[in-house]
Amino acid sequence: MKMCSKDFSTRLQANYNKSIEIYEGRLISKLLELFLAYEEDSNVKLVIMKGNGRAFCSGGDVAAVVHDINRGNWKIGAKFFWEEYILNYVMATYSKPQVSILNGIVMGGGAGASVHGRFRIATENSVFAMPETALGLFPDVGASYFLSRFPGFFGEYVGLTGARLDGAEMLACGLATHFVPSARLSSLEAALHKLDSSDPAIISAVIDEYSLQPYLKDKSTYHRLDIINRCFSRRTIEEILSALEREAVKSADDWISSTIQSLQKASPTSLKISLRSIREGRVQGVGQCLIREYRMVCHVMRGEVSKDFVEGCRAILFDKDKNPKWEPSRLDQLNDSMIDQYFSRVDDEEWEDLKLPARSSYTASALAKL
Repeated sequence: MKMCSKDFSTRLQANYNKSIEIYEGRLISKLLELFLAYEEDSNVKLVIMKGNGRAFCSGGDVAAVVHDINRGNWKIGAKFFWEEYILNYVMATYSKPQVSILNGIVMGGGAGASVHGRFRIATENSVFAMPETALGLFPDVGASYFLSRFPGFFGEYVGLTGARLDGAEMLACGLATHFVPSARLSSLEAALHKLDSSDPAIISAVIDEYSLQPYLKDKSTYHRLDIINRCFSRRTIEEILSALEREAVKSADDWISSTIQSLQKASPTSLKISLRSIREGRVQGVGQCLIREYRMVCHVMRGEVSKDFVEGCRAILFDKDKNPKWEPSRLDQLNDSMIDQYFSRVDDEEWEDLKLPARSSYTASALAKL
């Protein structure tokens, strides 16, 4: 973090490496506290977010959430998601530039802590994914906002299949604002630390000096945007699958078959609610998306319609047999009223909708530019 104090940057970096503390709320609470405090501090000109090692952030909070759900304490998880979504909103409406250096894995909560910032720097080491449908969850942390603003229906493809994007693809779809080779990052950070300005144009010009235009790989998914638009623009998951199957008949493309397999392996409930969430996100602001996603995640944790979140984490994270037993197990077993329930208020006297903090009228999400 850029704030004219190396001590703060060191403390934040140390906290970010303790993934187990993410769920417990200490990291989220600390980040929220610091973001709010330094927004009012005239000495702070910009904020730099980065990770140590091979990952910016690869999640790590869901295991603890499931542990508490199994003990009948879903509301502990709700408290965590409440704070996390508030942090996402503060980042999305931050009055000072946030520079997120995405040199490594960026998944789940790590996406929420970075993608809402004004500047998002990818490298040759970047790997982005929202793999929630394979866990019985859905792309959250405001993903229904930023995925829905990808070109065409690329966001539906990424969100439903959990597809991984490299740095060049992140830049192409607007997820990243710059691409900087990792060997230049230390020099870039040094240049940013010398700045005494919050002017986005000045900061962007500095980043531009270290940036380059990467080449998309020949087999990049982004080259298939036309077929993605034809298939993932469909109204329902069933229609998306049918469209992909028709494409498979016309072309012996391994990408098509692997995409179909990814959808078939995912939780049917997760696919249904994720598609609706992204579609609603197309016409909603980031705050509206986070409020809706909070309702959704509370219903997921309560497990009234499906307990796929617990089962998905068992199969992928705990037992690691990679063979989840989804229930309902088929798309045709889910009706509209079952899906509607995820988007309704939670029937609990102690529950309330996410309350977003008041923010200055001049702040706006940088992702509005996508």
